[in-house]
Amino acid sequence: MTTATIALNERRRRFAPALIVALVLGALLWSYWPTVVGLWSDWQEDPNYSVGQLVPLAAIYLLWHQRDRLRGVTVRPNWLGAVVVFIAQAARGFGLLLMYGSAERYSLVLTVVGLVLWLGGTGVFRRVFWILAFLFLMVPLPGRVHNAISGPLQTFATAGAVFLLEMVGIPAARDGHVIILSSSTPLAVAEACSGLRMLTAFVVVGSAMAFLVHRPVWQSVVLVASTVPVAIVCNLIRLVITAILFRLVDSATAERFFHDFAGWTMMPMAVGLLLLEVWVLKLLDAGMRPPIEATGQA
Repeated sequence: MTTATIALNERRRRFAPALIVALVLGALLWSYWPTVVGLWSDWQEDPNYSVGQLVPLAAIYLLWHQRDRLRGVTVRPNWLGAVVVFIAQAARGFGLLLMYGSAERYSLVLTVVGLVLWLGGTGVFRRVFWILAFLFLMVPLPGRVHNAISGPLQTFATAGAVFLLEMVGIPAARDGHVIILSSSTPLAVAEACSGLRMLTAFVVVGSAMAFLVHRPVWQSVVLVASTVPVAIVCNLIRLVITAILFRLVDSATAERFFHDFAGWTMMPMAVGLLLLEVWVLKLLDAGMRPPIEATGQA
């Protein structure tokens, strides 16, 4: 066998897995096209979940970031993945039968999870498990879950803003989801001000950061979980500054701050807080490690 033939066979061997993956992804996209169109529509129309459109792009980047580790993994298909795909399609059928859109959307992600396990095997699956879990964040929350979270967030945002305003010496009272400034000026805290949009965005950013910083599992979990209080704190800061501008300047300036300037500044603030948390966790991890005793020869 000539050198040219060997090189050709090697190229074919490398090309075959890529071709299989491309065909599977093409078939998956064709099968789930209505679901993908519905997701895209929600991303564009509902600001609470607009960050979802960035999740697939971020997942592709995270895969590229893992490319060196994935090259050394042996691909051994695992038929357990076929079981996961079957469960995903059963969930899809449930969603189609009962017109439950969230079941179809989650089944899309679960199908991807099953296909990775089926075609790539446990070695590949372990390397990309966090990325696969990350994909679930692109799906908007089901209506009942959305309402169960949004309402309490809206109430807490209103009460928390009133408390902080009084702490800085600005008279404020709460009437439902309305902040009464100086006993006469109402400032409504609408559902869009609840902080859910900020919460979904920060969870996505925190999850990607937890993957990239390469910390122990417990620290990654703490980092992702902390995005919830970070989002709540940032939203409270935005509401308080808006209320102060509303009282001292005018409503137009306050609204511009809330929707424009604050929207750009809260994300860097959150990223800074999360990076500070990573630094603190590193210090804690270093502090919990036993000291290395010096050894010598007699």
